[in-house]
Amino acid sequence: MKYRTIVMYIEIGCFVACVVGWILIFSTLPMEYWTYSEVASTVLTTNYFHSNLWKDCTSDSTGMVDCKMFPTLLALPPYIQMCRALIILSILLGIFGAILALVGMKCTKLGGSEIANARVTFAAGMNYIASGLCSLFAYTSYGIKVVEEFLDPNYQNQKFELGAPLYMGWMGSLLLISGGVIYSIFGGREGCHSRSTKKKKVKYSAYGRPSIAITEPRKTATIRQPSARPHIERKKSGRTKKAKGYRKDEYV
Repeated sequence: MKYRTIVMYIEIGCFVACVVGWILIFSTLPMEYWTYSEVASTVLTTNYFHSNLWKDCTSDSTGMVDCKMFPTLLALPPYIQMCRALIILSILLGIFGAILALVGMKCTKLGGSEIANARVTFAAGMNYIASGLCSLFAYTSYGIKVVEEFLDPNYQNQKFELGAPLYMGWMGSLLLISGGVIYSIFGGREGCHSRSTKKKKVKYSAYGRPSIAITEPRKTATIRQPSARPHIERKKSGRTKKAKGYRKDEYV
């Protein structure tokens, strides 16, 4: 199997992994169970409290659900605002990375030459890495805040536990980062290596001005071999040929 075919299959696998990771991150935004808590009020009914980045909800065992959106943006805790911004930025970077990956992949043939495709693939990998890092930092900071409040003995408010969307977000972030790293390795090795081979060597002369060293093909001197024919030297005769002059009365 050729090297180009192997790279093409690897790029397809990385693209599928990055798309799955992006879907996992995007699907966690509307989910309500980022954090949840269970409180048994009576023997027959149990109240459930859960929340996400946008609202707080409560439900009971009878199926009644009541949600309340956060009233104001400025009154929110700073970590919730940061998580909102980072996850939205992660989704946008994932979209840009998918577009660049579709243009630069070897199986699509949309980017032009092989060098151009490799550089576009490298840019797609960097977008995926940035997207995965943004979402990973957002989910991690949110989870650390929940765990700190749960383990703090002096915290008097209601304590929550980690919900399923956080684990889905962590998995999606790891898929984005792993796919972006592989994209960057293969794209950067082809694009940057081909660029470095085209650089000209610059030498500096005695006057400090750069002069480009141009190598010219050497000219080989051709040596004539002596011919097989004998060289005949013509002897110069001392006599000089004079033009014959005829007098008028010679033939008369």
